[in-house]
Amino acid sequence: MSQSHSPSQPYYLQGSPLNVRFNSLVGWLARHGISLLGSQELSVRGRKSGQMQRVPVNPHTYEGVRYLVSARGHSQWVRNMRAAGGGELRRGRRTRAFSAVEIADDAHKAAVIRAYLERWGWEVNQYFQGITAKSTDAEILAACPDHPVFRIGEEG
Repeated sequence: MSQSHSPSQPYYLQGSPLNVRFNSLVGWLARHGISLLGSQELSVRGRKSGQMQRVPVNPHTYEGVRYLVSARGHSQWVRNMRAAGGGELRRGRRTRAFSAVEIADDAHKAAVIRAYLERWGWEVNQYFQGITAKSTDAEILAACPDHPVFRIGEEG
């Protein structure tokens, strides 16, 4: 499977104007207490601006642990999360602060991604360059560097 990036430029698939509008709607709904199949609004402090950046996400639980998977690759929220080490998840009036640790590109991460694709593939398969929940372990493992995953834990 050919990759559309080089090691010096990590994979990132920018959203189309329609995707951006849809994500804005999903974020607005989450802010107002309406979740589409578990979606929430992520707020993470911008590493350059210092301002809170908001984006809708699909928090995923695997073996009792919560994760955030970046389907689109090394996006701005991923870069901000690496710098901030955490953020907030919001659905309606309920906001939860969390800490985040990026997990390594290994068999555990591949298992998290497979489970994520089983749950959210209908929405995100287009960003995984042909990888689906039915792909081989080797194919999913090969895709791991393109899709950062953070283990999240609630704070206080």
